[in-house]
Amino acid sequence: MASLATCALTGGAAASGAKCTISKLVFGPGLMPSRLAVSWDQELNHRGGKLQCSAVDVKGPSSFISGKKFQLDDVLEAQQFDRDNLNAIFEVAREMERVEKKSPESQILKGYLMATLFYEPSTRTRLSFESAMKRLGGEVLTTENAREFSSAAKGETLEDTIRTVEGYSDIIVMRHFESGAAKRAALTAGIPVINAGDGPGQHPTQALLDMYTIQREIGRLDGINVGLVGDLANGRTVRSLAYLLARYKDVKIYFVSPDVVKMKDDIKDYLTSTGVEWKESTNLVEVASKCDVVYQTRIQRERFGERLDLYEAARGKYIVDKNILQAMQKHAVVLHPLPRLDEITVEVDDDPRAAYFRQAKNGLYIRMALLKLLLLGW
Repeated sequence: MASLATCALTGGAAASGAKCTISKLVFGPGLMPSRLAVSWDQELNHRGGKLQCSAVDVKGPSSFISGKKFQLDDVLEAQQFDRDNLNAIFEVAREMERVEKKSPESQILKGYLMATLFYEPSTRTRLSFESAMKRLGGEVLTTENAREFSSAAKGETLEDTIRTVEGYSDIIVMRHFESGAAKRAALTAGIPVINAGDGPGQHPTQALLDMYTIQREIGRLDGINVGLVGDLANGRTVRSLAYLLARYKDVKIYFVSPDVVKMKDDIKDYLTSTGVEWKESTNLVEVASKCDVVYQTRIQRERFGERLDLYEAARGKYIVDKNILQAMQKHAVVLHPLPRLDEITVEVDDDPRAAYFRQAKNGLYIRMALLKLLLLGW
């Protein structure tokens, strides 16, 4: 049960016509109101007025009550999240931004161990997960290149590895080169598994931090235009992001990519089935002028195998540079899951609309939130 306040003005403030309104109800990590933001259009201290508030009880979402179990046992794909739990996770992430060193909140995962199993290279995802765990008081067991420096190199199955590692830890964060590997791990494990990227499949925690960044930068998730640019066939980030964008209203998505790496039909069909408007384009300047978010991605050489001719044909076709910035709206932002090569020029970095390093930092807060929710609940 939450409280919603109503306010009245008395004395000189009322006589002056000053108005008091509740501008927003701010929710804490359990989706319980943590404070009311009250605003008024004149300074009451100089009017001799008084602000009188009363409260009435209203029901809040029972699924997100503080202390209740998180709805998911594992984080495997973007389709697991609906609009309500997305918004609730974002509120927990906002709370994580305010966690200070050596505070009680910074020790909530003390005694817990997280194992990171990375069969593919990673900088931001692995380090942000490890940082998230340590910032909440937990400890980390890590394998940076499990494909080469683990028993997988000896032929051990993924299932056997998971059964072993779960005996040493409380939660597993895994990146794998095969699509669907995270689901296999989750079916085997008796502890939570987080998919940190599975080949060309999905990267759900990246999509969560992308949506969180859009919300923080643009101020809304409904009614936005988003341009997805680059390697859309192999980019697991854009696939997961498309699923989450579909949870919101009046979203339009533009796909801009070389022919050889166009967005696959399963995503297009899903967007159509959920009523999301989408369009393919070859004109990045035009798309950039219409979008609130330009989401650039790297052409992934590692996904082309021996067909380096196709890679070279795709690489460098769509580049975000000063010309693209000139076409963009003032409020719009450029995002990138990183790492980048030459698809965003360095000259873009100093523009305030270049949000990709802020985006990377937001990954810490989203992953802190997920670890807290999976291990402790709301």
